[in-house]
Amino acid sequence: MPYREKDFEAAIASWLMTEGGWSQGSPKAYDRAQALIPSDLLAFVQETQPRTWRRYAAAVGGDAEAKFLDAFCQSLARGGASVLDLLRYGLSTYGVTFRVVGWQPETSLNPETQRIYEANRLRCVRQLRYSTRNENSLDMVLFVNGIPLVTMELKNQLTGQSVTDGKRQYMHDRDPHELIFQFRKRSLVHFTVDLYECWMTTRLAGKETRFLPFNQGSNGAGRVGGAGNPTNPDGFVTAYLWQNVLRRDVLLEIFHKYMLYEKRQDRMIFPRYHQLDVVTKLLADVRAHGAGRNYLIEHSAGSGKSNSIAWLAYRLSSLHNAADEKIFQSVIVVTDRRVLDSQLQDTIYQFDHVPGVVERITRNAKQLRDAINGGKNIIITTLQKFPVIFDEVRAQGARFAIIVDEAHSSQTGESARKLKRALGDRAAVLEEYARLEGEAEAARMDDDDRMLAELAAHGRQPNLSFFAFTATPKNKTLELFGQRDARGAYVPFHIYSMRQAIEEHFILDVLKNYVTYHMYYHIIKQTPENPELDSGQGIAAIKRFQALHPHNIAQKTEIIMEHFLRITRHKIGGRAKAMIVTASRLHAVRYYQSIQSYIERHGLADDVGVLVAFSGEVEDEGRTYTETGLNVLRNGEHVSEAALPGTFHGDDYHVLVVAEKYQTGFDEPLLHTMFVDKKLDGVKAVQTLSRLNRICAGKEDTFILDFVNTAEDIQAAFAPFYEGTVLKEATDADIIYQMKRTLDQSGIYGREDVAAVARLFYAGAEDGADGAAMGRLSGFLKPCLDRYAALPQEEAERFKSLLNSFNRAYAFITQIARMFDRAMQSFSVFATFLARALPKEHQGSVDLEDVLGLEYYRLKKDFDGTIALTGEGGELAPMTGGDGTTKQRQKAPLAELIDRINEANGTQFTNMDKVLTQIIDDFKEDAKAVNFAKANNERMFYRDYYKNKFTDILFARFAQNRAFMDFLAQHENAMQELMQGMVHQVYEGLRRNA
Repeated sequence: MPYREKDFEAAIASWLMTEGGWSQGSPKAYDRAQALIPSDLLAFVQETQPRTWRRYAAAVGGDAEAKFLDAFCQSLARGGASVLDLLRYGLSTYGVTFRVVGWQPETSLNPETQRIYEANRLRCVRQLRYSTRNENSLDMVLFVNGIPLVTMELKNQLTGQSVTDGKRQYMHDRDPHELIFQFRKRSLVHFTVDLYECWMTTRLAGKETRFLPFNQGSNGAGRVGGAGNPTNPDGFVTAYLWQNVLRRDVLLEIFHKYMLYEKRQDRMIFPRYHQLDVVTKLLADVRAHGAGRNYLIEHSAGSGKSNSIAWLAYRLSSLHNAADEKIFQSVIVVTDRRVLDSQLQDTIYQFDHVPGVVERITRNAKQLRDAINGGKNIIITTLQKFPVIFDEVRAQGARFAIIVDEAHSSQTGESARKLKRALGDRAAVLEEYARLEGEAEAARMDDDDRMLAELAAHGRQPNLSFFAFTATPKNKTLELFGQRDARGAYVPFHIYSMRQAIEEHFILDVLKNYVTYHMYYHIIKQTPENPELDSGQGIAAIKRFQALHPHNIAQKTEIIMEHFLRITRHKIGGRAKAMIVTASRLHAVRYYQSIQSYIERHGLADDVGVLVAFSGEVEDEGRTYTETGLNVLRNGEHVSEAALPGTFHGDDYHVLVVAEKYQTGFDEPLLHTMFVDKKLDGVKAVQTLSRLNRICAGKEDTFILDFVNTAEDIQAAFAPFYEGTVLKEATDADIIYQMKRTLDQSGIYGREDVAAVARLFYAGAEDGADGAAMGRLSGFLKPCLDRYAALPQEEAERFKSLLNSFNRAYAFITQIARMFDRAMQSFSVFATFLARALPKEHQGSVDLEDVLGLEYYRLKKDFDGTIALTGEGGELAPMTGGDGTTKQRQKAPLAELIDRINEANGTQFTNMDKVLTQIIDDFKEDAKAVNFAKANNERMFYRDYYKNKFTDILFARFAQNRAFMDFLAQHENAMQELMQGMVHQVYEGLRRNA
């Protein structure tokens, strides 16, 4: 039959041996007991290290070759070293160390290193019979100096088989205890390949073996698309595997500079195709063009950005150009994620095994300054440290690669400008300025000339390359870091989309199982007074009252815990965890308390553990709460903030309540369910819900229950980031001039005011650091503040809004464009100080706690299903300038505000909807109940008083309510559930009244 499997095999082998740098190996040369080609390993060692071999032979006496092979095998068999360790660090025995592979040098300056690299023996062996127990054979094995590192099973759809059969063969017919398959001892990666797809694994574990797709994507690597591979007009669809990955130089580079052992999860990591592709393409572009370019990498959350960043940082730190010159002095990784700090250090230590390659800035900005000035290879820091030391860096003219983790709009602010000013090549920019202005002396200005230093920091810097990683690029991010295509649109340099990641099963689709609830309620005013309130403040206060009402939180707690106990806890082999996303720190505290109460009432303390995460302190009813104070282990120890992720990962804790923490950058694969009680928009929605998408063994789906957002809200938030995100056109830099013209017409300041403030600032008193200068600055601003105070309120608010818009727009535009406009730069300094000095609106919050009552309340499920996404919605609009318009303030009586909210959130309520609030009112009228709640904890209150009193109140109030009595009769456990469900809110309500 034509087109047989062996023809596919022959085609791959032929390319590898003619184009790929491999030679044909004989299966007969393979020693099954040692899982080696001994002759190749010995020949490489003896040829490349003759002196070391002579020393070794003299030390061991006779049978040196047999003893060497035995030492090699024993070093792996004893369990400490992996074959990857031996490849990288060599084999040490009898006082000598042998290289077992030669790595390609970064430069051509060392001919000896190149000679050793060329001496590598790379063999492609077909139909290898590998076992001492049977005659099973592998389709293809790749050996490096006699060591088997890659195994392959090849399948052919034209003969009725595919990669699925290859996976099955590895899982059921390849014994992982065979020496050639033993984890970390011989082969490092196993591929199954057919005519259209490629999959790989780094560990055979029988039926538990987990294969990952190793495909390019339906439209090719780095492009918008889904799973699979594009058609190859020149040959096999999967030819990219042997042509781009198994080629001699590339595969050895992967073993040298990419492959990792992750100790915490005991797994080997071989780069996924999109990771290898993005790093390879970035390095090629930098080699071709040098420093000074920006790159945006849009890779889906959960797609391995941390490893991609680590590999890129390591490769950039030693990258040389065609003239063998090092391209970057230092690589600076800007991140707020602590986990990335340690991961970078652990990863790079595996490659070099030399401490100190990575400098983590943990102490202060001075440490960052010294690391930059000292030319450290890789520096990990936060953006916020640059404003402190930007004038103290003495590396002008040096080239830097800056990797931005989770690029977002903060890259357009003041800290980002100070980063550029600290690292930018000021002299080169000032030469450009001199040419444009015809001022030769400008290039020779002192470093103390703050004006020119600021102007020189504008736009792209010729010595700085930015590599920005994000799953959710905003319009500013695209314009700052993206590439401009033929249409004038800004696009990412490389894309690994959410769609492709989901289709390839690298991440889970978090919108697959989505439930939303709609909350209906009716607020009443419990006072004859009807004060007039600011409409915005009043409505916010009413909504806050409802959101924090004990009945609301208790009802949602019942739903949350019922779902967790019934479904979530049984997922992922009983290890699944849940997160509750709350609207504020106070919400988080009350949810935590409500869940703890539920756990206690239902006797679940030994089964369910809850933790809470929020920053700072929370005041509630005269008590102060902190995250560490609330999180207490069963042994009485408090959980520190740093230890919380690890504690949550363990077996004792299952629910994490959060308020503005762990909604980005938190990687917990066991997180299965999310309960959302917070409004989520745009990027924030995608980042928050994507915490669920990590995969792990046994995790097949996720679940989200949303009390606040609609399915349409979430669909709109995710749409721009499902495939590729594009900015359709550039921002018009003229908007800052338009805004300034409008501001000039306000009459609040004049040219002399602007000039005085700018002159003082550039004389050296930045940010008013000098007391005397601060006094003069405040004096210059005083007339402007007096004129502002004289404006009608509406005009003043419009001016203030436009001034803030100008400051934001100028900060962004000067990141993307070099303006060389001294007058505008002076005005920006003045505008910054004036905006800071304008009076802040201390509106305060309206407290209606004792004025309002919750009369009716109902939660109703209104969506249950999949929120489907398409490729539409990925085009963003550029930034536009503000016009200073603000929403006009209005006042209204409290009763009118309550009516507005009730109209928006009401429905046809029944007596059942009123039951719960009436029961609470009855308890409050019982003085004994109030005193008992005040004197006892909730558990004692429930046991010794509440249970009996609850039944009395219930029947006393509702004995004549036929609908309610019918409800109790039809639902067997309704009474018990109602009683248990209300105890916390009754108890807290009584204590507040006490």
